[in-house]
Amino acid sequence: MHSTHTLRNRLLAVAVVAMTLLCVPLPAHAASKEIIELQTQVQQLLDMVQRLQSTLDTRFGVLQNLAQQTADNATQMNATVNALQQKINAQSETVNGKLDANSGQVQSLNDSVDELKSRIAKLDKSVQDLQAQLQNLQNPPAGAAPGTPAQPGGSSPAASTPGAPAASQTPPLQETFQAGVRDYNGARYDVATGEFQDVIHYYPLDDLAGTAEFYLGEIAYRQQNYADAVKDYNAVLEGFSGSPKAPAAQLRKGLALLQMNKKDAGIHELRLLIQRHPQTPEAAQARTKLNGLGVKIAAR
Repeated sequence: MHSTHTLRNRLLAVAVVAMTLLCVPLPAHAASKEIIELQTQVQQLLDMVQRLQSTLDTRFGVLQNLAQQTADNATQMNATVNALQQKINAQSETVNGKLDANSGQVQSLNDSVDELKSRIAKLDKSVQDLQAQLQNLQNPPAGAAPGTPAQPGGSSPAASTPGAPAASQTPPLQETFQAGVRDYNGARYDVATGEFQDVIHYYPLDDLAGTAEFYLGEIAYRQQNYADAVKDYNAVLEGFSGSPKAPAAQLRKGLALLQMNKKDAGIHELRLLIQRHPQTPEAAQARTKLNGLGVKIAAR
């Protein structure tokens, strides 16, 4: 571009000199043949300069047009690249989201299988206990009255309490459970623990047994015995996954793990709660806790 301007300036200088020569008046005696030829050559030079100037202007315009087209193409290419990058990013986020969802579903399935195995094992144990009780009823120890349940150590009620009428040793379910709740609310934790354990021992398949397990976990949690609390909450989640107390048990398990400085395990339990029971008040509490910890709700 600089050389073009330089050439143009030189041509303009030549043209100016030539026009000066044309405009200089000549004396009458100097109008010879050589002067006329010189004027003709100068005129031809001026014509050449004009044609060259026109050619330069045309080529300069072409160059400007090409430069503008190149700039426009670069702008369009940049916009296309940005759009493609955004599309790639969106597709990557979608794929990551699907992978996270699939991972969560697989984890949930594994947890469900583990819960089912634990529940089957507990049912099997309960069946074995019932079979043992039935065996004792069908074959009472020697000296026991027919139809009288055998007592621990092989003694009958009459043998343990002479003259007393035979009575069932199984405590009533509702009364025992309600007594445990009352003692729990009254902070009589030792008494409440015994009553809840009776419910679990004598009525292992009843839904109230799952609630009793939860209360045992709450007692341990209040006493800052977080390891035992986690075991009791696990008993609810593994043996009574359909219990109304299951969301609360998972929440409290996560909080107990956090109290034990097991942050990753606690966060996992809170996320699992949100995934399994997203509309429950416990899930809302789990979200609040995770936000307070600065942790994302969904795992990446």
